[in-house]
Amino acid sequence: MRFSGFRVLREGLTGNRGWGAHWRDPAPKPEYDVVIIGGGGHGLSTAYYLARNHGITNVAVLEKGYIGGGNVGRNTTIVRANYFLPGNSEFYSHSLRLWEGLEQDLNYNVMHSQRGLINLFHSDGQRDAFVRRGNAMAAQGDDAVLLDREGVRRHLPYLDFDNTRFPIYGGLLHPRGGTARHDAVAWGYARGADARGVDLIQNCEVTGIDIENGKVRGVQTTRGAIRARKVAIVVAGRSSQVAAMAGLRLPIESHVLQAFVTEGLKPVIDHVISYGMGHFYMSQSDKGGLVFGGDLDFYASYAARGNLPLAEHVMEAGMALMPMIGKAKVLRSWGGIMDMTPDGSPIIDRTDTEGLYLDCGWCYGGFKAVPGSGWALAHLMATGQPHASAAKFRLDRFRTGRGLMDEEGTGSQHNLH
Repeated sequence: MRFSGFRVLREGLTGNRGWGAHWRDPAPKPEYDVVIIGGGGHGLSTAYYLARNHGITNVAVLEKGYIGGGNVGRNTTIVRANYFLPGNSEFYSHSLRLWEGLEQDLNYNVMHSQRGLINLFHSDGQRDAFVRRGNAMAAQGDDAVLLDREGVRRHLPYLDFDNTRFPIYGGLLHPRGGTARHDAVAWGYARGADARGVDLIQNCEVTGIDIENGKVRGVQTTRGAIRARKVAIVVAGRSSQVAAMAGLRLPIESHVLQAFVTEGLKPVIDHVISYGMGHFYMSQSDKGGLVFGGDLDFYASYAARGNLPLAEHVMEAGMALMPMIGKAKVLRSWGGIMDMTPDGSPIIDRTDTEGLYLDCGWCYGGFKAVPGSGWALAHLMATGQPHASAAKFRLDRFRTGRGLMDEEGTGSQHNLH
């Protein structure tokens, strides 16, 4: 089934009775060429690009719950390529270019909105840091515009520019940054992978990874054993737990990151706004809700819920930045489990076990990386060579100390990234 304006109009006029299922619900086969553990955005995009780019279609994506039920369906939806360090900058630049053609590629509306992202700064030192970042972005081929105080005011007149502690000095505008509809991204990739023959197997939890003589042989699941020559672990905050089934101890801590959404309001926030002094970020969804978040809860946890002190911190930062939102009612909040690496940058690499691959450690960057991550992991699994955009995302950098990418300059403590 292909989508078009005419098809949407026709279905709307006929009670929407002509739509079919967007992907199959197959039973697992005894054996596949590739098994991908994790049916989130990264796992689905990997399966899609294995089929689309490399013609590898005997692939199973195993999801213990339902497609789009994890972090990909519950996040703050931000898409950007405003990274600073080599290794990160070329990867996110590549991912953003994939975002820009994604809807045409998938023939699916993921509601990618390049509304622009503005990172505010509140001191001379922050301005200097953003000047350097903007120059690095421009050198990478991305867009960056330095705004002074009045330049920010023209875009965001409703902010509190005279906050006593953190007055707004200016901002760095990334015009191609924006948002996308999180669950639609999962659905689009699922639909595209299924159409190319990939099996999407839901309610299938992996309980073991079979290894013989240093080679992966398959997985054990709640729906039986499945043999495979190649297995990829793509499970975000559960990476350490699943990797432990293969005898791996990853350099990852799992932390909770909270997000919030308000009642629907009239359109007021045209951009994505990032508050330099409060680790606060906000945008407005297509339904009118203000979507915002803040910092990690600062303790390792697998509980998909946050704590009240961090919720209070986020609300305080929001009120300090834009007091006008004070009467908006918060409808719901949730906690996503973030897989945090010591240097704040991800891992896309093979392991010492032949045929076993990792895609993890995305920290805050998981959603915006979905297309680039799947593209790079599919390339690695199909060709045996890392894709150029992800060549620095090596696992062994944490063993050797060579090639670490401390994007924020905060050191080797997981929760500070």
